Amino acid sequence: QFGAFCPLFRAHGQYPFREPWEIAPEGHPAYESIVYYTKLRYALMPYVYSLAGKTWFEDYTIMRPLVMDFMNDEAVANIGDTYMFGPAFLVAPVYEYGARSREMYFPECNGWYDFYSNEFVEGGQAMTVAAPYDRMPLYVRAGAIVPFGPEIQWSDEKPADVIDLYVYQGADGEFTLYEDENVNYNYEKGAYSKIAFSYDDRMKLLSIEEREGEFPGMLEERTFNIIPVSKNGVGKTQTVKYNGLSMKVV
Repeated sequence: QFGAFCPLFRAHGQYPFREPWEIAPEGHPAYESIVYYTKLRYALMPYVYSLAGKTWFEDYTIMRPLVMDFMNDEAVANIGDTYMFGPAFLVAPVYEYGARSREMYFPECNGWYDFYSNEFVEGGQAMTVAAPYDRMPLYVRAGAIVPFGPEIQWSDEKPADVIDLYVYQGADGEFTLYEDENVNYNYEKGAYSKIAFSYDDRMKLLSIEEREGEFPGMLEERTFNIIPVSKNGVGKTQTVKYNGLSMKVV
């Protein structure tokens, strides 16, 4: 569970290596949790890979102590067991044996969504949250734009099309989707593309900017499923075709 929200993710244990079926039989909560978080990590590949690109080009930090993003919130100054994974995810690992809940603080902002239930939580407060055996507390910041790719078995199995683009309402937001050939260093020579997204919460308007750059094998046209998430739950999905030119989705 914790490993799925680290920059480098390994889906097995330390040496001697253990596969999920060596840890627990299929149907066991441990087995099912390993499979769930492995699939989640791969679905998040467009998000994670974009953060890796941001790290290369902008000296970004993927795994972020709360003081990096909430400097005006004094309450986060000494929190060392909760962190941000990129701009969207608030991650709260469970590190006490047998614990089924844990105390966590929600930094001051426009609010947070429970990743699993989409229940909304106001920022600037501490709460005891559920931590069942098979799930780690995980929240998404209001204003986050999170791309999810198709189910895959390895990172470059197939292009990330269709992409589900979750827009967590309640604040303005932005995200840049970064892509390259995945398997070489040609990005150092300019072989990559970027697609910038921005969200205006007052107008409920998502802007998709003109694509920058190109690389061999790039998808010239692609499909985005725009999925709004609000305090009222998950809204109606809008499917748009994108050909590299700027567009707006209300």
